[in-house]
Amino acid sequence: MAGVPFVHTTLFPGKQPVAQGQWNVAQNTPVTVIADDRLKFEYGEERLVLDDGLQPSMLITRNDTIVVQAQNHNKPLPQQRIYYPFAVDTVVSRDKGATWQKVALLPGKNDINIEGGIVQLKDGTILGLETYVTPGSKPDTGESLMFYSTDDMKTVKGPVTVTFDIPDSNFYASSDDGGRPHVAMRLHRRIFEMPNGDLMTTIYGWQKGDKSPSDYEVRMIKTRVMVFRSSNKGRHWKYVSSITTMPQAQTEGFGEPVLNRVNKGKHAGRLICFMRTGRELFKAYSDNEGRTWSNPEPIQFADRDVYATEKWREMFKDVKRKGIPVVENAVEIIGAVVDPDLCVLRSGLLVAAFGIRIPAKACWQKFNHPWNGNYIAVSSDGGDTWSNVQQLTSGIPTTHYMAVEETKEDNKIFVVYDWGWWGYKEGRYTYGRAVTIRKQ
Repeated sequence: MAGVPFVHTTLFPGKQPVAQGQWNVAQNTPVTVIADDRLKFEYGEERLVLDDGLQPSMLITRNDTIVVQAQNHNKPLPQQRIYYPFAVDTVVSRDKGATWQKVALLPGKNDINIEGGIVQLKDGTILGLETYVTPGSKPDTGESLMFYSTDDMKTVKGPVTVTFDIPDSNFYASSDDGGRPHVAMRLHRRIFEMPNGDLMTTIYGWQKGDKSPSDYEVRMIKTRVMVFRSSNKGRHWKYVSSITTMPQAQTEGFGEPVLNRVNKGKHAGRLICFMRTGRELFKAYSDNEGRTWSNPEPIQFADRDVYATEKWREMFKDVKRKGIPVVENAVEIIGAVVDPDLCVLRSGLLVAAFGIRIPAKACWQKFNHPWNGNYIAVSSDGGDTWSNVQQLTSGIPTTHYMAVEETKEDNKIFVVYDWGWWGYKEGRYTYGRAVTIRKQ
């Protein structure tokens, strides 16, 4: 499959593009927020991945093929099954991100939205899950769609229907975050393979009794995070546990989870889950394959405290949302950490990726606070501490969603993130860069 480079020509206020052969990409300079003396970070060139792309998801295969999917501005094709308001494009690079080829996963249909997770198994098979889980044909069950590839994404097969056992499920509990009907739960971010070949993943949604409304959208009910396991390559998933039986945290409950498994060190075998709450990020862990979990606790990376509103109150004194000054709204003025990703490197290092919104909603009315942007953090001790934090973008228009994967080269990752948002008039695209983490 020959690669075709995209050419991006839009200029953005306050950013001068840097020429990179055929590429014109806004130049972001990574900044060290905190560092220890154990790791050193080396950055490759920032490259355009997908013009007109927001909120990327990604897989890097063992052959170093990079698969990225992101939303475009088009409406999806009409279909009975619930779908995201925007269509998605999928691109593949087989030359380490130098060129990208668009691929249609399901020609003539809406592509599967792999925000639900994509993984390559030990036997080389690639599986991708659609993010929306809809009510199943039997009570307390759900259904989603899956594609698969056995030739490194040269061809894609499917979709096939996959099923979930969800005890006490309530698909009708909530609207979405815009108040629209939402008869579905959401698969999110990662699928990983256990040593015995079983797969594990997470869904955020509702069980009976979950009734706590969001602070900013009363028709939206706060979600919980549930863990699932499959013994037949993702065709059927059994419920393992809820990470907490009390999902009433912060403004959104527990959502947008990312689950992964520590591979080395004193915590080898530990499962770690990061969860969005609408404010700070929360973390929980399990040392018995997800059957029971630690009490979820907030985690702050370096000094990026979303409650430190004194650092941006003056900047937002003239900004209003819904007719109310942001500085006078105790909910609106607080920042938020969104859409965490968690990559476990072969060396045992853990890399977290996340976005910080300053503040949580008004960041799109005024986006140039220096904390506002995209980050990675690295742990050398199985997730106990995160003593290296790098800010990849600062004060730019972004949805703050990103993804991170390890390349074929040990401790070399590729990170993707976006520029723009759904209503932004100055352009929108997905871009990324390689980052090499060297132990000193």
